[in-house]
Amino acid sequence: MSPSLPVRFPTVNRTDAALAGALVVATVALALVRPAGPPYRPVDAVAVVLAVAGPLALLWRSTAPLVSLVLADLALVVTTATGHAVGLLPWPAWIALFTCFAAGGRRVRVAAVAVAVLATTGYLVLDPVHPVDALPEIATTSLVAVVAGELSSRRTRAAAAEARAAAESRAQALAAERLLLQERGRLARELHDSLGHTVTVIVMQAGVGRRVFADNPAFAHEALASIETVGRTALDELDRLLRVLQPDERKARAEAFAPTVADLEELAERIRATGRPVELHTDGVQLSATGARALYRIVQEALTNAVRHSRAGRIRVELAQVADRVLLDVTNEGGAPGEDAPVDVVPGRGLVNMRERARLEGGELEAGPVDGGFRVHAELPAGTVVSA
Repeated sequence: MSPSLPVRFPTVNRTDAALAGALVVATVALALVRPAGPPYRPVDAVAVVLAVAGPLALLWRSTAPLVSLVLADLALVVTTATGHAVGLLPWPAWIALFTCFAAGGRRVRVAAVAVAVLATTGYLVLDPVHPVDALPEIATTSLVAVVAGELSSRRTRAAAAEARAAAESRAQALAAERLLLQERGRLARELHDSLGHTVTVIVMQAGVGRRVFADNPAFAHEALASIETVGRTALDELDRLLRVLQPDERKARAEAFAPTVADLEELAERIRATGRPVELHTDGVQLSATGARALYRIVQEALTNAVRHSRAGRIRVELAQVADRVLLDVTNEGGAPGEDAPVDVVPGRGLVNMRERARLEGGELEAGPVDGGFRVHAELPAGTVVSA
């Protein structure tokens, strides 16, 4: 025996149930209190059942309006065919017709008109009194139900369109806010990584120049010259970022920063000018335009942290490509115990920026203490860096 499929009935909401219940009470009460005389049959069990069945068709008015109309009109026609007075039974049919035009589509409306015409014809033909004089009233009431349903449908569509427009406007506003926050975050990272690095280098070079000014004036002079060069670079970088903040000035639009391996060497030279030895190994790797900035900023921030949090020791920068991944290692060996400040392992803004840059390029970054120092390790997709 095959399992039977569950039978699903249309859902009923409270409003439709209340409306159907009220019409049931009104229809039955009118039939009992004011029964129609001859040639109609007296009120009996059949009349009561039909008086209940017609309004109950409105239980599915919202979920299945055409079904409600068919059931309501069927109760009306059967009541007429059995010789009973219809009483209030036309009202459930008119309400269902209204709902078909208020909530239904084109096919539902066409079918509703056909059902209403058939029901009206059956009523006029089967009613014992043959109330042809009632045809204008029936047509007028049906027309009112159709027009009211159409107006209700238009209001519903207009409200839905307005709600969609408001939702789209809110979505656009949220998207614009997210873009604004992303742009603010990007500019904050640029300011932190670029100007923070430059200011750190200037402070370190100024400190070295001050300490050796009396004993080695030539080196102090070189430090001042380097400070001047780095300062000009900082001004250029600041001007580029300010132009990004003024996109309406088309003539002054800044070009995208696309660093190369030569720029990495310049970074290393800045750190060497502070007295720290820097080893740079690119292993024949050339940066492409897409991921060059992220890699450059990661190296820049790693070098800045190295000179900021330790006073001596070698710094190694190693860049290589393995299969479809580009590997970057920046190791700060620090200084001898007791000579330098301990390497800072607290995740600050710089480490957060480096991890975010790697994540945005589809890579990952790890940073932490190792034997004798601190190491920054980043892996980026090969699509951001290609072999020379």
